[in-house]
Amino acid sequence: MITRTKVYTFPRGGIHFEDPSAPSRDTCVTAFLPALSIFPLVHHTGSRALPVVSVGDSVKEGMLIGQARDPGSANIHAAVPGKVIRTVSWKMIEGHTNEALVIRLEGTFDKLGRREEIFPWLGLTPAALQSLISEYGIVAMESSGLPASELIASFQAQGGPRTMVVRCVFDDPWLAADYVLCRERLKAVVEGSVIAARAALAERIVYAVSEKEQKLGDLFLAEASAFDIPASVAIVGSRYPQRNRRELELVLRIYAKRESFDLGNILLLGPATLAAIHDAVKMRRPILDRYVAIGGSAVKKPQIMKVRIGARIGDLFEECGGFIGTPKRIATGSPILGRVVQDLDEPVIKTTYAVFALLEDRTGDGKVRNCISCGECRAVCPVGLDPEELFKAAENTAPDAVMGSYGPVMAGRCHGCGCCDVFCPSRLPLSTVITNYAREISLQGES
Repeated sequence: MITRTKVYTFPRGGIHFEDPSAPSRDTCVTAFLPALSIFPLVHHTGSRALPVVSVGDSVKEGMLIGQARDPGSANIHAAVPGKVIRTVSWKMIEGHTNEALVIRLEGTFDKLGRREEIFPWLGLTPAALQSLISEYGIVAMESSGLPASELIASFQAQGGPRTMVVRCVFDDPWLAADYVLCRERLKAVVEGSVIAARAALAERIVYAVSEKEQKLGDLFLAEASAFDIPASVAIVGSRYPQRNRRELELVLRIYAKRESFDLGNILLLGPATLAAIHDAVKMRRPILDRYVAIGGSAVKKPQIMKVRIGARIGDLFEECGGFIGTPKRIATGSPILGRVVQDLDEPVIKTTYAVFALLEDRTGDGKVRNCISCGECRAVCPVGLDPEELFKAAENTAPDAVMGSYGPVMAGRCHGCGCCDVFCPSRLPLSTVITNYAREISLQGES
């Protein structure tokens, strides 16, 4: 086995994020099949899908129930067989309304527990691969939820050297489910990366792997050697936010220069997305389930679960033994940048990689206090900004004002990683205010 000692990491800022309330990566269980499933018509950042079934209709496992209609929209499929019993809608914390189909579990499964047919794909054209990825509703499951086919098409159109980058960077303990997926479905992740590279006309694949998971990198390379495409492993740091595109691309370009190849444009996808691409192309299977980390200080038995899309978050907490006390905060994603859950009937969607519930003693009293100019935010900013000055500018100055070096241009450099929020003793929402400020400036420029 080759020992790699060179670790590529961004030069400044960032945090070492640990959380004992996150579930262990050692085990994974399969969640119970939900008696009621909720399928939002938006699992992505684009417009809602158009429902193609109605209340009273029976659906099969894997059946199309929502048709993509605009750029940014993705097809939605039923993860369980059953009957559509009603439609529901609710207001998201961001302000927009989400709509969903509620399906009661009935009938037999067409895929669960059955041997699935394998379809050859090596002879398919890039256009045919993209079509399958689109047909089965594959999205970027670790981040934006943008349709993978659109990301691939946009990348393909850029021209020049192209590199497919597999992001297996675990700088956050709440990414534990992705690690378990890599371990349990490594072959699917690797073959999915080759399929994505073929569809996108990428000339090579780079597996970006955290320094603590170097053995995982060796396994990736061994599996990738069966395919006719150059592949290598870049060992990167595990300091948050190493997995962010800016920090990751920065170190990968240094890695490529050292290895004497042109990285060119990069297509950055995570393991869950690549496993889903594998399933869509090789098995003609939509996203029916995903690995989810469930935990937090309020949860009795944190664990990683393989969960059907549409399962209700409240049911998952129940399978983890329920709460040991009244949660102060319930959210999806990481505690650093999580999205608050307003109702435990909210479902697991394609981009749900973690769900957590925190007790009051882990979140403090929630009070926002005045800035004390301690400088902690400056010390951890990976971009080298002064979040304190940008926050004050955003709060007290019109967006079109110019404030020396910390004006609108500097605000636009913030990518909202949240490091400053974590370290601020006054609990100021620094990154949220700054990124909203930058967005206002951008909108002003477009008007």
